[in-house]
Amino acid sequence: MASCHNLFQDFHQNIRLLKSKRDKMKSSKEALRKKIVNHFKEKHPEYKPKFYIQGSYKTKNGIRYKDDTADLDDGVYFERDPDVTATTLQKWVYEAVEGHTSGGQQHKKKCIRVIYAGDFHIDLPVLYKTDDMDHPRLAVKNEGWVDDDPKEFVEWFNRSKDQDGQLIRDTMYLKAWGDHKRNSMPSGLCMTILGEKNAKYDDRDDISLHETLKNIKNSLSAFWTCTMPTWPYENLFEKYDQTFKDNFFKNLDAFIEDADEAIQTDDKGKASKLWRKHLGDRFPKYENTEENSSSNNSSKAALAGVAYVSKPWGH
Repeated sequence: MASCHNLFQDFHQNIRLLKSKRDKMKSSKEALRKKIVNHFKEKHPEYKPKFYIQGSYKTKNGIRYKDDTADLDDGVYFERDPDVTATTLQKWVYEAVEGHTSGGQQHKKKCIRVIYAGDFHIDLPVLYKTDDMDHPRLAVKNEGWVDDDPKEFVEWFNRSKDQDGQLIRDTMYLKAWGDHKRNSMPSGLCMTILGEKNAKYDDRDDISLHETLKNIKNSLSAFWTCTMPTWPYENLFEKYDQTFKDNFFKNLDAFIEDADEAIQTDDKGKASKLWRKHLGDRFPKYENTEENSSSNNSSKAALAGVAYVSKPWGH
């Protein structure tokens, strides 16, 4: 069997957040925090915002999407009972960051999104928690408040990590698969949960991902659920219809079938092509440079009228 572990290591480097982008996201996050604090100090002094980075930036399994963009979630927390609606509190955060970037901002259902065009976006979910509450509540546009606890989720994932970092890599591969397919694929949050719940570790990343995919299929075939492992423990698949389910299983079956073949073949070039079908062109093509080198040397020797013998490894 041809091992593609080294290709997966290169793929991980190709999809991870580069330091330059992380630094820009970090400085942009700090600038937004400052604007929000100043806005509330001037306009709504009874509300004092605090902040907590959450999501994949915090769990360190965020990816660069295929259009070279990324995202960061920075929770805006208030330690008091709001005397305004959830939507109003979101609007106040929207007003605080309005006009901050040329890409503009959006008032989405569960956050305010600030867009740094062609580079990344920062989502600002709005939450509140008082001393007598065990968990915070999240503002949802035109709906009110719902239970949520992003900090607890980050702590759960960080406890689940293996020392080698394979869980982080595998969940990044799953996210990259979803990003490559895009239509009717689970969210990055769902991919993270499915990856952790069905993780199968191995010395090789290609085998680990292959076995994890099979575990995901077996699990979802028995119970079509993706339950949050932390408060409020809701099933994230409840919002998806049968069409979504059918499409996801179609993509999952195709991926497993090609991964089976990629694992079994002795042709590493063929294996890399099979992985690229599902992970995109950022997954490296295999090029046998040793064979190419031997072939070139043989040609040169033949032209010179000299017999060429390739030497075995270790000589």
